[in-house]
Amino acid sequence: MEELSNIWSMKKVNFIKNLPSRKELLRFIRYGCVGSVTFIFDLIMLFIFTQLFDLPPVYSAGLSFIIAVSINYFISRIFVFKGTTRPLKQGYLRFMLIALGGVIIVTLGMHIMVITLKWQYIISRILIAAITGICNYSLNLYVNFRVAGKHF
Repeated sequence: MEELSNIWSMKKVNFIKNLPSRKELLRFIRYGCVGSVTFIFDLIMLFIFTQLFDLPPVYSAGLSFIIAVSINYFISRIFVFKGTTRPLKQGYLRFMLIALGGVIIVTLGMHIMVITLKWQYIISRILIAAITGICNYSLNLYVNFRVAGKHF
C-alpha cells in the first residue's frame, strides 16, 4: 500500500512539474487573442470571397487563410513571440512554410466537410481552426521563433 502511495506522490509531482509557467501561459493567451482577432478577419474574408465574389468555399478558405496568417505573423512577432532573434524576412518565410501545412489542412478539411459531407462552410471552417491553431502555435513556438522556455 505504501508503494502505491509513493507512486501516486511521484506522479503528482511530475504532473505539477509539467504545468506551464505563468509566462508560458500568458504567451499562449496572447497567441489565442491574436489568433482570435485574425481568425475573425479570416471568417469575414471567407464570407466576402464566397458570397460577394462567388468563389467556391474551398478556394475562399485557402485564400482568406493565407491573408489572415500574414497579418497574424506581424502581430504575433510583436506581441506573442517577443525576443526572437530570427530576422523578419526569414521568420516570415518560415511562418508561411508552417502556414502552408495549415492551408493543406484547411482546404482538405473544407473539401471533406463542405463538398463531401455537405456541412455549412462557416461552421466547417471554425471546426478546422481548432486543429490548425494548435499545430501552428506549436510549430512557431519551437521551430520558427525558437522562444520555447524563454520569457520576455
